[in-house]
This record gives sequence, C-alpha cells and structure tokens, in this order.
Amino acid sequence: MSTASMENLLKEYPRVRPTLPPAYQALYVEHYIANREGTGTLTSAKLRLEAWMHRQIAACNLGQSVLEIGAGTLNHLPFEPPGLVYDIVEPFRELWETSSNRTRLRTIYKDIEDIPSESVYDRIVSVAVLEHLTSLPAIVACAGLLLAPRGAFLAGIPTEGGALWGTAWRLTTGPAFRLKTGLEYGVIMRHEHVNTADEIVGAVQVFFGRVTVRRFPFGLKHLSFYSSIQASEPRTETCRDFLRRWSTRAS
Repeated sequence: MSTASMENLLKEYPRVRPTLPPAYQALYVEHYIANREGTGTLTSAKLRLEAWMHRQIAACNLGQSVLEIGAGTLNHLPFEPPGLVYDIVEPFRELWETSSNRTRLRTIYKDIEDIPSESVYDRIVSVAVLEHLTSLPAIVACAGLLLAPRGAFLAGIPTEGGALWGTAWRLTTGPAFRLKTGLEYGVIMRHEHVNTADEIVGAVQVFFGRVTVRRFPFGLKHLSFYSSIQASEPRTETCRDFLRRWSTRAS
C-alpha cells in the first residue's frame, strides 16, 4: 500500500453519517426489519433480486468456519449449508434476537474488534453491509487479519453510484415510502449509504492481493443493481500497518 493511498483512506474515514430527523428515527427499526424480511409486495420483489448476492457468496463453500459482518436479521443463513461454525458481528440485538436462525450461531460479537486476534475464518462474508460502514477501511483491514491464508472475503453490495441502482430505488422504494409515511426516502439513503460501490472495491483492493468483481444483471456498473466482491490473498502487513495508523489517529 502506498503512503498516498493510506493517507487518502485516513483522510476520508471515518465518515460522518447524516443525522436522521426525529420523524425518521421513530420508524427506522421497523422499516429496517421490514426491508430485510420482505414485508410487502415491493420489498418481497426486491429481496428476490437481492438473493443473487446471497447465492454468489454461498457458492464459495470454502472451509467450515464463517464470520458474517453485519448479519442483521440473519437472512443470509438460509443460503448456507447446515453444520458450519458460524459467528457474526451485529451490534443491534433487536435485529437477530427473534430470528429462527439464531440457533445456528456459535458466537455473536457487537464489534469486529471484540473478536480474539487468534481467531481464523475460512470465509468472511457480508451482504448489503459495506456501503453502510463509516469506518470501512478499518473493517476490511480487520477482516484481512482474521482470514485464513487460503480463505476468501466475500461481499454483496448494491451498485451505489451506478445509474440503474439510483434510478431503481427512486422509481420504486422511494415513491412507496413517501406514500406510506409522507417522508422522502432519499433522507434514509443518504443516512445509510455512506460508501459507493467504487469506493468499496477500492478499499478491498488495498488490503487484498486478488479481487474479483461481478455485477447483476449486466456486467457494467451503470447497468447493474448489485455487485459481488470476492477477495483473497490478504496483505497482512498492510492491514496491520493501516490499523496501527488508524488507532493512533483515533486516539
């Protein structure tokens, strides 16, 4: 990692998430759970499209130990085979505590920094999470250090910053949210999606030696709803160096 790249990441992050007005805060958790669980015709259709991301990640059935970052309502677990050693990072208890998939979990962490440094995972996965992270490069660097030498870091993300993705939510979820609540969905999106798809891929490329990106339904960024990232060969010294700099800067 070049000095310039590290300085750019340290300068850009952590990002500041726009504050939700009180009217949005009152319905935020209910909206999030409905958005993850498929409540309503429009959301159900959206989740059928999102299933592409889940299938892309589950198709890499490498090893038996998995860490999921930002597991939410545990909606990725049904795509994975039974019998895995499965840990998650999810700070919001209200999202997973009533899930029927909770019994499949070994350990639940509130923060990736809570995971013992000696832990090693064959796969580290996330679905529709990285676009939300205000400390994106630090999380990716931590994942690089927790990954087995022959392991894979796998992520599914909306193609934020692409024309098709932006048009899709403005013509579907946006109007439906406004009709239901009288509020503008763009406020939610600006609060939630603090990273674009290009920024996420760029951060992953800093910390991993091999990175492959796929798009859905077409291969171009501006013609895709979702992107999947598969990364391997973590640059462990780069990860450690960045996290040392990050820790010093934060303190």
